[in-house]
Amino acid sequence: MPDKPFSWTPRENLLSFEELFLFIKAAIDEGITKIRITGGEPLLRADLDSFIKMIHDYHPDIDLALTSNGYLLPAVAQKLKDAGLSRINISLDSLDPVTAHKVAQKDVLKDVLEGIEKALEVGLKVKINMVPLKGINDHEIVSILDFCKARNIEVRFIEYMENTLAKDALEGLLGKEILERVKEKYVIKKVGREGSSPSFSYLLEDGYKFGLIDPHKHDFCETCNRIRLTAEGHLIPCLYFDEAMSIKDAVQNNDIPKAVEILKSVLRDKPKENRWDDEDSETSNRAFYETGG
Repeated sequence: MPDKPFSWTPRENLLSFEELFLFIKAAIDEGITKIRITGGEPLLRADLDSFIKMIHDYHPDIDLALTSNGYLLPAVAQKLKDAGLSRINISLDSLDPVTAHKVAQKDVLKDVLEGIEKALEVGLKVKINMVPLKGINDHEIVSILDFCKARNIEVRFIEYMENTLAKDALEGLLGKEILERVKEKYVIKKVGREGSSPSFSYLLEDGYKFGLIDPHKHDFCETCNRIRLTAEGHLIPCLYFDEAMSIKDAVQNNDIPKAVEILKSVLRDKPKENRWDDEDSETSNRAFYETGG
């Protein structure tokens, strides 16, 4: 990734926090009850806590969460909590500094671990995301689970999602393969999907719960109620679709009814399922750092 945030796109193409907030307010008024701020890495955007505070002050009961790689978290965790953030998902793909460096292309592990501890310290609810990759970190599945279990935080193992911009040599584990690794140490019990969460939950015998996010599974899309808004104003109905509609002009012209009309159109046309099972389809051409998880 670039050293500077958004250096791959002209800054004038980005919506300001104030412009994004105009749309967020309208979405809340239309019934949206959960907002997740994601990326790329959202903490690269300066003064993110001010944006979080805008949303929290407008609707203190909104379920406001953040997804982060945790690298910049030690310095800002308290500010995020004070601004109104309630939950954070943090990526942790390895407990080994060398492996973590290989995955992130940067020496990140010390800062990420400090970020996790700081988030817990300030009172944020923490979940950990891990993407097991064959020959890279798949041997650490149980170690990551034990790390999270010791801190009473939930880990979700995520199947690797192919993308035209990802490295061709990478190969992930399917959900059933991930579960087999866990079963080498633990007896597990199925719980199921909870609400509209993309995670399928499991319990260990001592009651510890972990999750599996398996987009290749046929029922993955059945309860999905998510749409995504990019920093450039594109409303995307599905993580794995290139289709999008833009609210940028409407918001910048302060035409909020038009923005709401576009929102309703995107929701109405949201696809029933992703294209994982379509052997003739191409993988997404939009980078995941633009759309988030």
